[in-house]
Amino acid sequence: MDRNELESKVLDMLEDICADDAVREERDVDLFDAGLLDSLAAIEVFVGIEENFGVEIAPTAVERKEMNTVNKIIDQIAARL
Repeated sequence: MDRNELESKVLDMLEDICADDAVREERDVDLFDAGLLDSLAAIEVFVGIEENFGVEIAPTAVERKEMNTVNKIIDQIAARL
């Protein structure tokens, strides 16, 4: 999977989980501070990553600040592919 495909799939997943297309526009905004993610939605992100990419990231393995923006989520997945 190339970087563009990865980014597209992550954006689709996050747009669905956050129920907001703002994730596509501002990829460095803190999703928690912006009210786009809460703790329950964060778990959905971890599950979605495993289902869509076959990558398992335990919520205890990363700090929130390491996965609080679209770009950071993409980087975490890319590092594990």
